[in-house]
Amino acid sequence: MPGSLPPKGKTPMSFELFNTTRRDIPVDRLGLAVRKVLEEEGCRAGGIEAVYCGDRMIHRINREYLGHDCPTDTITFSYGSGKEIEGVFYISLDMIETNARRFATDFENELFRVTIHSVLHLAGYDDRNDDEKAVMRQKEERYLAEMENW
Repeated sequence: MPGSLPPKGKTPMSFELFNTTRRDIPVDRLGLAVRKVLEEEGCRAGGIEAVYCGDRMIHRINREYLGHDCPTDTITFSYGSGKEIEGVFYISLDMIETNARRFATDFENELFRVTIHSVLHLAGYDDRNDDEKAVMRQKEERYLAEMENW
């Protein structure tokens, strides 16, 4: 289901969301989360695609592009640098469900956490070491808490 969500009072951004599964997800709230994280990070979407898929699709992408023969929760590809963000992220709804049970949280909370995590990657953050992971986790927590006011 594609959608385009321009930020209020600003130049329209290019953002499309696709759900390749039969599972219902809160498309409007996910789009708002993407927009808010980008705004807070001082970025704007030059062209972003968010693809919510299943384990089979993300496993194939992980194997083909990253050489990892397993599914994962998210894969992010950034196509530029600077404050105008271009890229695509894939999120496995199957893995979101598995991780929600594993971390004793609900599906929607895990869905928003991983979406925020993906947007942070597009904004230039990394999680290759413990310090970088801590920064990303802190930002994820902050944005999840702020969502109540959006």
